[in-house]
Amino acid sequence: MPESVSPQRLPLSRRTFIKAAGAAGAGFILYAMGPGGRATALAQVAHASLDPASITKFATPLLIPPVMPRAGRITTRGGKNIDYYEISMRQLSQQVLPAGMPATTVWGYGAVTAASKKGLLLHHAPSLTIEAQWNRPVRVKWINELVDGTGGYLSHLLPVDPTLHWANPPGGEEHRDHRPHFDETPGPYTGPVPIVTHVHGSVGVGDESDGYAEAWYLPAAIDIPAGYATEGTWYDFFATKAGDAYGVEWGPGFATFQYPSTQRASTIWYHDHTLGMTRLNVYAGPAGFFLIRGGPEGDDALLDARTGARAILPGPAPKEGDKFPPNKTYYEIPIAVQDRSFNPDGSLFYPDSREFFDGIAGEYIPEGEFSPIWNPEFFGETLIANGNTWPFQVVEQRRYRFRFLNGCQSRFLILDFGDIPGVRAWQIGNEGGFLAAPVDLAEHANRLLLGPAERADLVVDFAAVPLGDHVLGNVGPDEPFGGGEPGVDFPLANPQTTGQVLAFRVVPAVGPDPTTPPEHLVLPPLTPLPAESFVRPLALIEQMGEGVDAAGEPLEGPTEAQLGTVDDDGVPTEYDWDDEITENPDVGSTEVWEFFNTTGDAHPMHVHEVAFEVVSREGLVMEGEGEEREVVVPLRLDGNVTPPEPWETGVKDTVIAYPGQVTRLRATFDRAGQYVWHCHIVEHEDNEMMRPYRIGPVQPGQPGEEDD
Repeated sequence: MPESVSPQRLPLSRRTFIKAAGAAGAGFILYAMGPGGRATALAQVAHASLDPASITKFATPLLIPPVMPRAGRITTRGGKNIDYYEISMRQLSQQVLPAGMPATTVWGYGAVTAASKKGLLLHHAPSLTIEAQWNRPVRVKWINELVDGTGGYLSHLLPVDPTLHWANPPGGEEHRDHRPHFDETPGPYTGPVPIVTHVHGSVGVGDESDGYAEAWYLPAAIDIPAGYATEGTWYDFFATKAGDAYGVEWGPGFATFQYPSTQRASTIWYHDHTLGMTRLNVYAGPAGFFLIRGGPEGDDALLDARTGARAILPGPAPKEGDKFPPNKTYYEIPIAVQDRSFNPDGSLFYPDSREFFDGIAGEYIPEGEFSPIWNPEFFGETLIANGNTWPFQVVEQRRYRFRFLNGCQSRFLILDFGDIPGVRAWQIGNEGGFLAAPVDLAEHANRLLLGPAERADLVVDFAAVPLGDHVLGNVGPDEPFGGGEPGVDFPLANPQTTGQVLAFRVVPAVGPDPTTPPEHLVLPPLTPLPAESFVRPLALIEQMGEGVDAAGEPLEGPTEAQLGTVDDDGVPTEYDWDDEITENPDVGSTEVWEFFNTTGDAHPMHVHEVAFEVVSREGLVMEGEGEEREVVVPLRLDGNVTPPEPWETGVKDTVIAYPGQVTRLRATFDRAGQYVWHCHIVEHEDNEMMRPYRIGPVQPGQPGEEDD
């Protein structure tokens, strides 16, 4: 088995599951576990979206995200200078599909003011890149501008399921951030949209600036319905805390956050994080790169092993004030890969019924236990890179630096360079900065596994690649991922659609390549974390329920995903979002967190506020065969311990927890406050697979203090 995928080969039982049909446009074939445990085919569900085979590939140049302009620089007395931004989220029309096809209505972030006349005031999906310098704080006024031309609120582009535990503005202050009660199954919510921005991977940030899921806010629209909550439960508490700490104001439709930028030089990113709506808000488009440069572990710290001199990485990258479209050639390029589906009119398609995922047509809340709209996972039928379906990028026969982000909803990507003759690719960094040493992907089947929200910093050498177009492939599955070998343990992505990411259009080099060959790079040394003082066993759990299909026949499927704890006897206990906090590290403590995955899916686990080391993985004792294979409860370890993969060295903020294994990470918790940990399959995160955790003591006056 290629090491580039995972050590996990044995799938666990999933009572309802999807297998992709072979032909493009043929739809999904659904299977259910019937009496006796045998898989039974259900009716085929036709595609409800634009046939991806009708979309022309490699006709659109890859957009290289420009740099977000600063609104100014704040000079503090006796302190650090602060880069200040004013950024809003707006609705816009964008040519996501190729020219000649309909435009798509999306949401995107963009600057509303710029200190420089050259500053680019452009809203886009994905959004412009925030360029931060190490040890220079970044302050952002995040503005919710989801309003129309008259100042009235805009409804969501996508169907909002109000039966989840979600922001729930109609509940007013008393019932916001709750799972509402209904006397009959409701339709989608169509009111004003709450947002709150999270900078994913920001380390050492105060909890008031972390984008806590209950710190959302509505736009300052003129027609907010009477009785609606306009801010989340934690908004006022954090507004006071931010004012005391930084002297900033919050107000209707905005919040001001500050990021310390004291972590290692790294590739982080920003996106919405509203309770129970992250999957929808992010799918609508708003996300962008946030790059931290410089410092003792930045680019200037790399050495050339041949000479001992400073190494040279491919560049330049876009800079603030560059012309748009650019008049220079970039050799460092961030690439966000996302999956989307479209309707024939160009609008985004996202399911408006649970039936789409696995055929469960009822019973829905309140008669049954299934939410009527929420889907356990979603797999778009097209891949987009930097906001366009299947673009191309012109590259010279030389080295490039690509910062890849898996921005998909539920899809695990396995980027495949194997069909590009003569290419050489090395991974030099992940979420938390540079690795311990460059990883030659040629030793790993020329493939790169990325779970949702994971990032990879690559140097790719096209010097020996023949001129012409060459496709970067994807051999990850069009279904839930459980690890294993592509084509053996799971079917490959559709080779005509989601099996293709973008094309590299190779042209002759215009001059000599001054960069250091990756095999000669000496990366900055890693500083190991202190030994742990506490080991915290945690559980990943999936809840199943009994429903019926459209014909009224019994059908079983997931109702929600959950997180929990594992006691000393190996018994897992699940918790919901609003249950008492069970993870409470001391300030300054170092802990090992153990993710015991009892589900049939791999989960990309993200812990806010910290960067962590991956320690090891170990198998759990299993029972049963084939699709009936399940973990034994009480949970027991099988003694088969594996070290982190080579591309997991260094520090990370998101890690893949495989089925039937415990995945261990080590983190130091330096800053007191209220944060969250969750699965980054955003459909899971939005339905209970997210939990608050607290570093240090309860804060005076915090919401729910009397309950802690």
